Amino acid sequence: MNLHALKIFAKVALHGSVTQAADELRISQPAVTAQIRNLEKELNTKLISPKGRGIILTSSGEILAKDAIRLFALESEIEARMKAYNLGHLGSLQIVSTYLPANYLLPLWLSQFKQLHALIDCTLTTKNSTDAMESLLHYEAELAVIGGGAVNHPLIHSELLFEDPLWFVVPTKHPYADQAVALDQMMNEPFILREEGSSSRDKLFALCKIQNAPPPRIGLQFNGLSESIRAVIGGYGAIFVSALEVREYIERGELARVYVQDVNLVNPISLCRRAKEELSPAAAKFRQAVLQLHQADLHQ
Repeated sequence: MNLHALKIFAKVALHGSVTQAADELRISQPAVTAQIRNLEKELNTKLISPKGRGIILTSSGEILAKDAIRLFALESEIEARMKAYNLGHLGSLQIVSTYLPANYLLPLWLSQFKQLHALIDCTLTTKNSTDAMESLLHYEAELAVIGGGAVNHPLIHSELLFEDPLWFVVPTKHPYADQAVALDQMMNEPFILREEGSSSRDKLFALCKIQNAPPPRIGLQFNGLSESIRAVIGGYGAIFVSALEVREYIERGELARVYVQDVNLVNPISLCRRAKEELSPAAAKFRQAVLQLHQADLHQ
C-alpha cells in the first residue's frame, strides 16, 4: 500500500475537506485528489464522494480512515518518543558500582537525576571492581563507578571524579584519638581488616612495605565495612578506611581520627565506560549530571 497516499487520505478524512488537507500538507488540491484516486485504484474501492463544497467518506472510506488515523497517530507518537530518547529524556540506564560509591555517592546522584529525568529507568548493581569491569565489557551495564584504585584496561575509558582521603580511625576514648603519631606506633595497634582483595587493606599493607614499617596486626577480620565500623565504635581496634565511609561517625563523635605522620593516601573514584563507544543519550545525561554535582561539591 502506498503510505504517502494513505497519509494524504487520512488528512482529508480528518478535515472532511480536500482544500484544508491540501493547505496543511502544502500541496495542490489536484495533487491531493490524484493521490486519493490512485489509492482507490490500488484498493479497488471508492473512498470519498463529493458533498456540496466538501466531501463525504464512503463506508469503505470510513473503515480505512479509522485505521489510517490510528496508524499515523502511532507514527507521531513514535517520532515523539524517539525525539525524547535522543534528547536524553527517555530510556533506560544500567549502572554498576563498587561498594563505596554505591552506598555513599550514587543514592544522592540518582535521586537528583531522577527528579529531572523521571522517564529514564535507572538500575544500580553493586559488585567488586573486577566484576564491575566485566559487566561493562559484557554489555550488562553502560556505566561503572569504581572506587579503590586506578582503572587500567585497554577497552575501558576511565574518568577520575575525585580522590577521597584514606583515614586511620579509632574509638573515641583511644589514646591516639585526634593525635598525631608515627606509622610504626600505629602498627602496634590491633586492626580490624576487610577481606583479602579489599583495596584499603591492600593499600595499608603496601604502605607499610614502602615505609619499612611492620605490617598491621590483625585483631579481627570482617567481610563487611559496617561490621568493622560497629566493632570500633564498640571500643576495639583501628580501621583504615575511605573518609566517605566514616565522616558522619566522626562528626557525631562516635569515632575519632588518628593523624599518622607522612601518610597521605587517597581512594580514587572513577566513572568508567566502554572505550571508543558513544554513550546513549540517557547515559550521557547522567554523566553530565554527575560531573556537575561534583563541581558543585568542590565549590561548597
